[in-house]
Amino acid sequence: MKALIVAAGYGSRLRSVSPSKPLTMVAGVPLIARVITAARAGGATEFVVVTGHEGARLAGFLHTLDPAITCVATPDWNLANGHSVLTGAAVIGAAPHLLMMADHLFDPAIVHATIAAPAAALTLAIDRRLDNPLVDLDDVTRVRTDGDRIVAIGKHLADYDAFDCGVFAVDGRFHDALRQSIAGGGPGSISAGVETLAAQGDARVVDVGDAWWLDVDDPRALAQAEAAFT
Repeated sequence: MKALIVAAGYGSRLRSVSPSKPLTMVAGVPLIARVITAARAGGATEFVVVTGHEGARLAGFLHTLDPAITCVATPDWNLANGHSVLTGAAVIGAAPHLLMMADHLFDPAIVHATIAAPAAALTLAIDRRLDNPLVDLDDVTRVRTDGDRIVAIGKHLADYDAFDCGVFAVDGRFHDALRQSIAGGGPGSISAGVETLAAQGDARVVDVGDAWWLDVDDPRALAQAEAAFT
């Protein structure tokens, strides 16, 4: 199972700690290295990483970590993250693969469950624990579901029943949905692509249960990650 990791953004909320979010140290190990280690433990076998901000440094580190990791630079990392996905899509292809973020840490069981879920154009790992103390309610992407189908997704949903854990299984139909959304004037975000598939009834979820995950997006979350690994 191949995995596409989006690692192109500026990481503005962690700039006071590190100039490169993916290379931010978490208990002595770069964040992206922890992502890759957990993904491997969950069943990922090959990696394509989309780089942007501080891309040369990141690619150099990843080559040292594992020369088999493929790095591809997105033309404009200031654009929404769906554009990074499409940059990676040109390399990873349309066959089923994982999609994950360079700043989301997770229990390998989440990756395993996402891989094992019934085949769909898109399957998103979700957390239904709305009282999860590790979730930043001001920043988390919220999800509204109907059974195992996504009805709506976004950071500002007022009516929701789950959180986006940042781990997906997708295929080329998701890439097509992103292109369709962008062509229609959409923001070009991953969530916009998910919404396009959801409107077609083709975006599903897998519940992570009590598995641990954390979006490391600011110094507070970084401290939580450090505590988890020490």
